[in-house]
Amino acid sequence: MSLRTAPPGRQADRARTASVDRTRRIRSRRRTRTADLMIAACWASVALAVSLYLAYGGLSEVTDLASGLTAVGIVTGLVGTDLILVMLVLAARIPAIDRVVGQDVAMAFHRQLGKPALYLILAHGVLLTIGYAMTDGSNIVALTIVFFQGSDMALGYLGLGLLVAVVVTSVVAVRRRFSYEAWHLIHLLSYVAVLTALPHQLSASGVLAEGTLQRGYWIGLYVLAFGAIAVFRFAVPIVRSARHGIRVSAVEQLAPGVVSIHLSGQGLDRLQTAGGQYAIWRFWTGTTWWHAHPISFSAVPTARSARITVRDLGRGSAAVGRVRPGTRVSIEGPYGIFTDAHRVAPRMAVVAAGIGITPVRSLLEHSDLRPGEATVVLRGGDLGETYLWNEIGELPSMRGNTVFSVMGPRPRGLGTWLSAEALARGVTITSVFPALRESDLYVCGPQSWADLVIRDARAAGLPAAQIHVERFDW
Repeated sequence: MSLRTAPPGRQADRARTASVDRTRRIRSRRRTRTADLMIAACWASVALAVSLYLAYGGLSEVTDLASGLTAVGIVTGLVGTDLILVMLVLAARIPAIDRVVGQDVAMAFHRQLGKPALYLILAHGVLLTIGYAMTDGSNIVALTIVFFQGSDMALGYLGLGLLVAVVVTSVVAVRRRFSYEAWHLIHLLSYVAVLTALPHQLSASGVLAEGTLQRGYWIGLYVLAFGAIAVFRFAVPIVRSARHGIRVSAVEQLAPGVVSIHLSGQGLDRLQTAGGQYAIWRFWTGTTWWHAHPISFSAVPTARSARITVRDLGRGSAAVGRVRPGTRVSIEGPYGIFTDAHRVAPRMAVVAAGIGITPVRSLLEHSDLRPGEATVVLRGGDLGETYLWNEIGELPSMRGNTVFSVMGPRPRGLGTWLSAEALARGVTITSVFPALRESDLYVCGPQSWADLVIRDARAAGLPAAQIHVERFDW
């Protein structure tokens, strides 16, 4: 029996592949642990808020039903406020959070906390009012009117009203009735809601007495939440935009309603943008200055140039597509984990539809791919949706890799992401990606369409950790 030895070049390739895969697994485990610690920290803050209340004798004054209701009302208020401040931290676009879980996951958790926080704050108001009324033997309605006459309590009610407006307009069925710009403006009320409730909370000296750890904890949490917003949502973008001096250099029409905006500036490579990421852009014109737009890079920035590609999906994005060369541009970011750095498997499978080609194009440009490692499916309803397709095959990273195009409308009522023609030929996700389980799947396109791709991938046995999605909804 003889042993067959692989050629030196092939041995080197295998060693490199094993090393890369090992590094990816280590990074994945590290991100998972960090994400778990972040979630634990969120819930630990809630536990700490309640523990501090109990440590300073929160239950010592409970002697009857009225005082019991008052105590429970105080606890629900503390927990609800804690959750709201955690929500603000999640929405502050802190780089450490973005690198671990991405802004889309952070904001999904942010939205999940919205309703519980609102219910707790509502319970806080109701239970305190009933408890105080029972203690004083007064009428609940009359006591509520008295509360409104006090400045601190009036601010508390105002904050509650603003919070209700924010949460109600965040419900999907309601949110779809608003333009993104109107919804975003309403959502900014959450900052005002929390600030207006602060005097009411600090005035409750029995709960947040001066010189206590409890008071220090709450002030620290407020400083963390609003400090993070001030730094990462305002200060850093202002400094970064001034440093790079970004302006529109050209606007290129790709298809009806689709343009590539070419940008120029200084040291744009120092943004350290990874392929697949996006940034929040503000174009300083009379019709666009008041609203920032999340738009993906369609090419990895060089020292003096960058490119984004925009589709007309509403009044705001349509206005962006009409900006002129010379327009000054502000940037916030880059953000996102739709990148090669978050791969955990040896192969890459990519599916993009419509404007979803934008982050996919820069993702592939920035990926270190070996021949045969990647398979890309480009989905379009017609020839008008093939913008940037010609650039995919020309990328150096795609040499020796496969690109498929799936054209034509989808059949109605079948719930598929494929075209009718592809289905008739028996195409499935596993026929397109035979090594799907050994791949990281990157999906980018409209949400309902992307959900169908993910459904098929999960049905084929692909773990959630190997699925990466970039959505273009809000």
